[in-house]
Parts: sequence; C-alpha cells; structure tokens
Amino acid sequence: MAKAGKKVEQITSRDVDFAQWYTDVVKKAELIGYTSVKGCTVLKPAGFAIWERMKEELDRRFKATGVQNVYLPMFIPENLLQKEKDHVEGFAPEVAWVTHGGENELTERMCVRPTSETLFCDLYSKDIHSFRDLPRLYNQWCSVVRWEKTTRPFLRSREFLWQEGHTAHATAEEAEERTVMMLNVYADFCKEVLAIPVIKGRKSEKEKFAGAEATYTIESLMHDGKALQSGTSHNFGDGFARAYDIQYTDKNNQLQYVHQTSWGFTTRMVGAIIMVHGDDDGLVLPPKVAPTQVAVIPIRMQQEEVMEACGQIRDELVAAGIRTLVDDSDKSPGWKFAEHEMRGVPIRLELGPKDLEKKQVVLVRRDTGEKIPAPIDGIAGTITKMLADIHDSMYARAKEHLEKHVTTVKTYDEFKDAAENKPGFIKAHWCGCQECEDAVKEDTTATLRCIPFEGGEPEEGAVCVYCGKPAKYNAYWGKAY
Repeated sequence: MAKAGKKVEQITSRDVDFAQWYTDVVKKAELIGYTSVKGCTVLKPAGFAIWERMKEELDRRFKATGVQNVYLPMFIPENLLQKEKDHVEGFAPEVAWVTHGGENELTERMCVRPTSETLFCDLYSKDIHSFRDLPRLYNQWCSVVRWEKTTRPFLRSREFLWQEGHTAHATAEEAEERTVMMLNVYADFCKEVLAIPVIKGRKSEKEKFAGAEATYTIESLMHDGKALQSGTSHNFGDGFARAYDIQYTDKNNQLQYVHQTSWGFTTRMVGAIIMVHGDDDGLVLPPKVAPTQVAVIPIRMQQEEVMEACGQIRDELVAAGIRTLVDDSDKSPGWKFAEHEMRGVPIRLELGPKDLEKKQVVLVRRDTGEKIPAPIDGIAGTITKMLADIHDSMYARAKEHLEKHVTTVKTYDEFKDAAENKPGFIKAHWCGCQECEDAVKEDTTATLRCIPFEGGEPEEGAVCVYCGKPAKYNAYWGKAY
C-alpha cells in the first residue's frame, strides 16, 4: 500500500506486535466495547454495521438456493441434547447451563444453545412425514453461547452472532450436493464481497464437526501468516435422523431416515476483514461491506457554494446506491482525512473552492492512498467503477499474499523449520492416521487445516511427512486462530 508513514499514533505497527495492532484497530475504530460480562463484548454501531452488510449479502445468496429463515428457542433441554452422544461430547466443555427459573430450581436443566442441531432435529421429527415434505431448507440468524476460556474480539467470545443452516433431504446424494453447494456459497461470498481468497477442502476425522460424517471448510490466511477457519459445511448423513427418529414415507410407502446438513458463518469474519486487509493506519474495508463507501470532505466549509456542491454530490451518489457521508463536523480537514482512513472508508472525496473552479473533485483511495482528480460531471459513475476496482485490487493483493505464504515440504525437518520460521500454510503429505496428526500438533502447534478439493491427492510415491508411510493425502497445515 502506498503510505507515507503512520498517521494514527495510538495504533501499534503490525510488524512490531500484530496482536496489539489488532486490538488497537478494533478499539480505535470503535468496532467493539468491553463489558462487565466476562468474555462478551458490545458490537458498537461501526462494528455491527459491517455485520449487517455481511448478513444482507449472505441472506440474499441463501434465499437464491431456496433457503427459508426460521427462528428456534435459545434453550435446549438436557434430555434432547443427550440423544446424540458424539454431538454432546463434542460440545460438553463449552456448554452454559441454566439451572433455575427465578427462585425455583428447574426439574431439568437446560443449556443455552451452543448450536441448534438438536432443536432442528426435534422440529423435523414433528414436521416431516412424507417424501412430499422434503427437502427442508432452513436457516436461522441468532446468537450462540460457548464458554470459551480465552476470548478475543470477533475471533472468539462467549456469545457471538452467526447464521446456522439446517437442511433435511430424502437421499444421501441430495445432502452431499447441498453440503458442497453451501460451502461454495461461502467461498464465493468471501471472494465477491469480502475480497478474501480461501482454500476449500475437507477437515480430517479429528477436526470434523461432532456427529457429522464429513465437514468441509474454507480456510483463509491472515496478514501474520495464521489461518482462520472462515466457514464450514457439514454432511450429517442419517446419524442425527436415527438418534432423533426423523423418518418419512417414500414413494414406495416405505419408511426411510432423512439425510441432513448444517452450515455456519459467524462474526469472526469481521476479524478476518481486519487482519487480511488492515494496515498501520487502521481498517481497510472492502467496499461491499463498508458502512460508508464515500466520505465527502468539504475544504473551507464556511463557503456556502462548497457546502452546496458537497450536498449535491452526496444526493447524486446516494441516488446511485452509494453509501455516502458528508463530514461537516468542525474538525480540521487533516483530522478528518486521518479519521476516515482509520475507519477504512474506501474513498475520500475532497472538494474545495479551487476544485469548484475546475469543476472537479479529488478522490483518494483508501487501499492505495492514490489521489485522483475527477470531473464532478458523471461522478457517480466514476466512483462506482472505482469501488469495483478497489475490490478487485484488494482481492488480488490478498491472493498474492496467500500464494506467497504457502511452503511445500517433503521432510519433517523441513516441516518443523517452516512451522517455526515461515508464517503461512504448509503443504505436506499425510498418511491419514490421527496419531501422526496429533504428534505434529503437539510438536509444532500446527494443525491440519484441510485436505483441499484441488491438489489433495498425493503425488506418486509420496510418503507421510511425519511417519514415512505411504501418503493418502496432500494436505494444508498451519498455525491458526
């Protein structure tokens, strides 16, 4: 990025302390606020507005595939949760329990939903009877609670916002098709809206969702070289259906169990936007999720013709669907420049008396810092094209960063060296045994992120990077958030 030096002293440089830089940006940009509830934060207007934009874009994509929104209770009776053994064991350490209603002890304790598979299964067992009732394509937008020991804004908190899709199908083939479809929806969303490249693949048996037959994931890479699981889609097969007795009568009047899927995307992706695109001056927001896409800065506000022109430009941009703010606060132009840069506004539009004489404005791109004079006439079209170019440039830059930070290794010594000295993904062959997966994690703290859909087959004669046995997969590993 074309920057002339740090403008916000309260923000630590990324290269000095990345973790502190992240916290500084989150606080300085007023995305979150800390609360008296340990492990939980307030999503302030600036942070919540980003999530709202993400939600709108994702919801539209879901509905285009036939998904409908519902809302289920936040409490799950213990007996309902216990029906699926693997699922319960997977979430047990993170469950928050309600034991009293008012002053009365409950006859059965209830958990605050860590996820809603059990409630959807209960619903489907009551609503699905015939093949005519299938498929059921439901999603809910809600919060969930997981009692995390270590928390961090957006990335990990005890309560967070997400969407969770839950579908029921007549056949295993339909369920698998939906599982992959929704993963592709997430991947396309990350590319087309968040300007974040991802690697698509399957989780190992150890890392898959508790109770699932298979878990598919998209993995993104942060600026510091750590991976972030950015969305998951799970194929449940008929395991949950058998546990919760979800059966339907098929066309031959025979009882069959449904096949189910589940898929989720969370507010942790606000954190991903910060860590993939941000710089030492603060946020750099992808235009499609930026609450304000253009900040209009009047130069010499006391001149009536300047303010009038700014208002006319704002009206034209808003009419074109561009989210625009005229900053008419009494602060200096220089202060406003730094403030809107720090908040990640994609384009700053400067207009003063001399610009009016030339019938032009000055456009400043947040992603590169480039200053571009542009005619006032046709400004909405000019900015629309610039916003699209900013998105494409941000994606290209993030993709280049990802590709430069993939280290392919053949030996375990090379693996350990990469894990210690080369931030990013490590591409290495694996035999498929959990013992090797566990040993690598214990030794290097790197986890198996996914077996990619493309390039996941082992090379001829390849052996496991850890044990030397014949390899089954060519997987991505890495340290992760």
